Amino acid sequence: MATSAPAASPTPAPGGGARRIAVIGGGPGGLYAAALLKRLDPAREVTVWERNAPDDTFGFGVVLSDETLGGIEHADPAVYAALQAEFVRWDDIDIVHRDRRHTSGGHGFAALGRRRLLEILHARCRDLGVELRFRAEAPPAATLAAAYDLVVAADGVHSLTRAAYADVFGPSVTTHRCRYIWLAADFAFDAFRFEIAETEHGVMQLHGYPYARDASTVIVEMREEVWRSAGFAELDEGESTERCAKIFADALGGRPLRGNNSAWINFRTVVNSRWSHGNTVLLGDAAHTAHFSIGSGTKLAVEDALALAACLQEQPDLPSALAAYETERRPVVASTQRAARASLEWFERLPDYLDQPPRQFAFNLLTRSRRVTHDNLRLRDADFTRGVERDFGCPDGTPPMFTPFRLRGLTLRNRVVVSPMDMYSAVDGVPGDFHLVHLGARALGGAGLVMTEMVCVSERGRITPGCAGLYTAEQAGAWRRVTDFVHAQAPGTALGVQLGHSGRKGSTKLMWDGIDEPLPDGNWPLDAASPLPYRPDSQTPRALSRAGLNEIRRQFVEAARRADLAGFDLLELHCAHGYLLSGFLSPLTNRRTDAYGGSLENRLRFPLEVFDAVRESWPDGKPMTVRISATDWADGGTTAEDAVGIARAFAAHGADAIDVSTGQVVSDERPDYGRSYQTPYADRIRNETGIPVITVGAVSSWDDVNSLILAGRADLCALARPHLYDPHWTLHAAAEQDYAGPGAPWPVQYRAGSRRPQTGRTDTPKQRLTLES
Repeated sequence: MATSAPAASPTPAPGGGARRIAVIGGGPGGLYAAALLKRLDPAREVTVWERNAPDDTFGFGVVLSDETLGGIEHADPAVYAALQAEFVRWDDIDIVHRDRRHTSGGHGFAALGRRRLLEILHARCRDLGVELRFRAEAPPAATLAAAYDLVVAADGVHSLTRAAYADVFGPSVTTHRCRYIWLAADFAFDAFRFEIAETEHGVMQLHGYPYARDASTVIVEMREEVWRSAGFAELDEGESTERCAKIFADALGGRPLRGNNSAWINFRTVVNSRWSHGNTVLLGDAAHTAHFSIGSGTKLAVEDALALAACLQEQPDLPSALAAYETERRPVVASTQRAARASLEWFERLPDYLDQPPRQFAFNLLTRSRRVTHDNLRLRDADFTRGVERDFGCPDGTPPMFTPFRLRGLTLRNRVVVSPMDMYSAVDGVPGDFHLVHLGARALGGAGLVMTEMVCVSERGRITPGCAGLYTAEQAGAWRRVTDFVHAQAPGTALGVQLGHSGRKGSTKLMWDGIDEPLPDGNWPLDAASPLPYRPDSQTPRALSRAGLNEIRRQFVEAARRADLAGFDLLELHCAHGYLLSGFLSPLTNRRTDAYGGSLENRLRFPLEVFDAVRESWPDGKPMTVRISATDWADGGTTAEDAVGIARAFAAHGADAIDVSTGQVVSDERPDYGRSYQTPYADRIRNETGIPVITVGAVSSWDDVNSLILAGRADLCALARPHLYDPHWTLHAAAEQDYAGPGAPWPVQYRAGSRRPQTGRTDTPKQRLTLES
């Protein structure tokens, strides 16, 4: 008797068999996700809930990048073809300020009306069999999650789904200080236009771009206090629209503006610690927002949809797919949000830049998000960039980073600083052969200024047993060996000393043995503003008495005198990173109730006393700088406003520049890392006060240095890790830019290596024909 073969097990569907899919929100992200998911698996049941009517939309134009369009073309050629037929494209950006118009070309935008985009996506969804439910509130997310295999929450910045699962998603929503309104004009700008209006109430700005052959989006933005002073809080939509048209009549050619349920709102940045919960996933503005000034909201949502659909197709089950989606998208979104925040803050602080030279102002605006850089802009529009360089004072063929900069009696040949880096390699505070080779190599590497590590003013002021000092004659003599080498073998390189005292962060292990961990034995007593340990396992310092303050001030003065005898060209007072003087400045570490605690004025008192005493003992012709932590990255700590006040105070006492760092003041800080992440603090200090600044913090490329210097965000750029990776970083930056001028002279011994070596054959013939065997 024959037996039948067992039935084959069905092949599991990708994405864990997500056959029934609910999409909450019928914006571009939700609709495109629905279309992609249905197209990839026609057997799926996909339903979209949208509470508005099909032709309801808010805002006017949508901008998409070539990168996003490439993803759409690959995933759904039909949608791509429909979009291509509608796009308005342009290359120029116009910046109009104080009756001067500067145009930069080569930027490549593509835009279309938001309503038309939705129509295209509606049609595609219907063609594919997606069920669209308009004028329909979606059931609660929990109800949908029980009835469907997958719930895609694309319900926007005010997401009810995110709110319902706030304990899981962990949302953080930050409301910003500018008000803005979306409007439209019935003509097409011939470029992306930024226009600045300086009114009796304050500064207002227009962002405008074409999205059809006869229409443009117009966004008017201003700080909250300007908005209130101008009376917009009392105006309805029509009155606001008419008023904006009058303010920007020149940009509009006297033509009117129109609204579409337009309202003045504050931008809100949304960040979530998680993007999925069970079978529910956030997409687009529900998961993250990015400021409109970099035109990325719809772009991010569409890219989310592409990634989600791909991950569902590629992964074996739903949890794996949602995890892969978040893993893929989170770093991209984080990078975009950093750029968007930089752009947002630039416009919030627009009044600080109004007095910049016109072309520099335009360059600053164009590079505000750090996504457009000096080198990138030079490729897009070389004539514009050369004009900015000429106005800045760059000789022909000289990148901005290789222009000189003067601090008191010291002229630095370029704008590159080797940032102070603790080496923990001294013996009894005496720098040895390592320091000679380490600092000598960096000096030979071309930087304008090479800084020592923090050099301690007393034995008790050391961070670790390996820290260098300037509290003995032997130490001063050892430093003299280093300065003599630099001045003889790397003429034109300045050598600076950073003086500091560890405060409550002292008596710890060498960094590679356990950073900030207390020594197992041989500890020395610690001094600080207040008796607060740095970490729970750290030693508790003693609060300094008046006599103790006087003694430490004397130690700084004696160290400064030794630094002069040792031949240093510049002295920096270390008032950052939670060390002793920084500990007085931060309200988190200074709990004193005497004249040295409480208000910012009082917290500044001792650091300024030390500065004054050191300045008096340091030669008048040699510059002094001060390093500060411009934020503690912790609630209740030093604010950006405090940092401006601190910088002003030191400048008033004779500081020649402020070296702007951040953090390392408290152990539970939450830094917001990213490329050039500390520069906005330096930028603010420089452009609010006019004080020269040194910026530091993940400035890693010569393009970044050129961009920051040329935009006027910093005067000098300090780089640390890049100089550990490449001691000749500055010379290599010159070679890579084909620069061979006085700002980066090669040592005669190294001159034969001043051209980049060839990396391989370039004469191999290219394959032209493919022959069949």
